[in-house]
Amino acid sequence: MSGGTYGPPQAGEPVDTGSLGEQLSAVIARLPAGEMTLGSLLEVLGDEGLLVIAILLTLVFLIPVSIPGVSTVFGAAILLVGISRLSGRPLWIPARLRTRALPADRLRPALTAGMAWVRRLERVSRPHRMRGVVDGRAAEAFNNLAFIFAALLLMAPFGFVPFSNTLPALALLLYAVGFIQRDGGAVLLGHLATIGTVAYFSVLIGGGGLAIRELMQRMAG
Repeated sequence: MSGGTYGPPQAGEPVDTGSLGEQLSAVIARLPAGEMTLGSLLEVLGDEGLLVIAILLTLVFLIPVSIPGVSTVFGAAILLVGISRLSGRPLWIPARLRTRALPADRLRPALTAGMAWVRRLERVSRPHRMRGVVDGRAAEAFNNLAFIFAALLLMAPFGFVPFSNTLPALALLLYAVGFIQRDGGAVLLGHLATIGTVAYFSVLIGGGGLAIRELMQRMAG
């Protein structure tokens, strides 16, 4: 596989006939032991579809345990998935990201734990619900831009703050499941999660600014 592209653009629907949860569990079971790279992870995924890739990369952020070095790599890959969907072009991953070493032995349990979120969403998601939210060029463009924005929020340098990765990751998971199922309800929940993330980050930044200003005033006094 070349270092620059990964397959043709997909509509997002899984290729296999099993449920989304079954497909993701099968992918996780195929992960190699020891270290791996993003490129080798994409090779394991094969032709599963861009949205399935995004869901898999999102799962590690839905548990309270942090895996160092994963946020930037996976966040950038999810961002590129969103750009690929928006542009209608094949997924392109820079060689520097493709060759970045990842701890597969820590990823597997994190991904397995994150599957609980997928199973919950599978129970509440309804295919072809509120189609107006997902159908049409304008709706698709807006939703893909929202997906890209959520990926940028995931990459924000707040990894040390509780829920700073969980909230945008939840938004991305809702978007991806909504796109696959053509479920406008799930996509709307994704928009709400994105808005909640922006509000949370605004409070963090505002509170941090106030704390710094108070500290400076005390030092000056």
